[in-house]
Amino acid sequence: MIIFNKGLSSIKQIAKVLFILVGFISLGLGVLGIFLPVLPTTPFLLLASFCFVKGSKRFDEWFRSTNIYKKHLESFVRERSMTVKQKLSILLFADAMILIAFFMVDLLSVRVFLIIVILYKWYYFVFKIKTVRE
Repeated sequence: MIIFNKGLSSIKQIAKVLFILVGFISLGLGVLGIFLPVLPTTPFLLLASFCFVKGSKRFDEWFRSTNIYKKHLESFVRERSMTVKQKLSILLFADAMILIAFFMVDLLSVRVFLIIVILYKWYYFVFKIKTVRE
């Protein structure tokens, strides 16, 4: 039993390190998205925030104290709202990724499912997430 607990502990440590690593990669992509309109900033920063929460309390607190978090995520986390620009950048980037899969797969059932995902995503962003002015 002691051996099992040590093994479980090391797996948790590895998972935490991976969460922190993915958090920093997502943060980097989010920062790039600030300057490159092709990359959506908000989803990458949300992923970074999630990963830092799972990986380390210290990194989570650090990330929440940065100007990037305060400018791009704090209002979304607090008010559950986004600007039209944020919504469009997320939706269009996600649609592009889904369309790549759509054209690479020849199964009708998968294509129908991907179209349903796109439609639901648009419905959710338009009707469920409040829109605020910039």
